[in-house]
Amino acid sequence: MTETVVKGMTFVPYLSEAEITKQVNRVAREIVESLGDEKSPIFVCVLNGAYVFAADLFRACNLPEAEITFIRFKSYEGTSSTGVVNEVMGLAENLEGRDVIIIEDIVDTGVTAKALREALAKHNPKSVKMATLLFKPKSLTTGQAPEFVGFEIPSKFILGYGLDLDGQARGLRDILVLKDK
Repeated sequence: MTETVVKGMTFVPYLSEAEITKQVNRVAREIVESLGDEKSPIFVCVLNGAYVFAADLFRACNLPEAEITFIRFKSYEGTSSTGVVNEVMGLAENLEGRDVIIIEDIVDTGVTAKALREALAKHNPKSVKMATLLFKPKSLTTGQAPEFVGFEIPSKFILGYGLDLDGQARGLRDILVLKDK
């Protein structure tokens, strides 16, 4: 088992690039099917963590009339959620009457997901749904579960494939989990 050390913490493999790609493609099919005849949604990528998933998912959906935009909220410091959500970069696009797909890297407590849904609802979209690569259902304390989920995972700290530890390890192709002591 290959170990990776980031900021003095040891991580081990959890999800391979191949496993991730398979689930990204499945989630893309589910999104396209859910849209019915409406094929011009706007995807809202939550920076910074979801950018890798968003790029892969957006391309896998293969919707020529779809758009993508970006928003940034922050609720993590180090390895845990602060419980406070701060909007760092707002939305510039008009969402009124549009089908919106929020793209998140991970839904943990649901605090950020709830804040995102509330913020986007103020723009009067036709619908708002959320796609997340990773979902920790046992950690969910507020809000609703995402409509589209790549993997349900236990409440452990992970990184790679866009997820970070204080800005590091986002570029790893696989997802790693913090090694048990």
